[in-house]
Amino acid sequence: LFKMSYLCSKVGDPRPGQPYKGGNFCAFLPDNKEGLKTAKLLKKAFDCGLTFQIKSCDGEERVTWGLIPHKTSLDGGQARNGYPDAQYLHEVSTVL
Repeated sequence: LFKMSYLCSKVGDPRPGQPYKGGNFCAFLPDNKEGLKTAKLLKKAFDCGLTFQIKSCDGEERVTWGLIPHKTSLDGGQARNGYPDAQYLHEVSTVL
């Protein structure tokens, strides 16, 4: 598996130029042909601003994952956003 990391500290929507709280966001893909293809699609989604969203949480706006599913753990299965999950690459490709 290889690791994709996105560090997000400022997002221009809905208040352009204003900082938002966020964090380190990490996702994992298999290091194979299908995983590499998915990584390119995820990069394109990131470049289009589709990877993250701004949500209100306890009275403050925060950067969170958007609607695109990401595997954030190497284990724990589908229930914990981890592997193994035989359908993940098909599902994320469909969303993308």
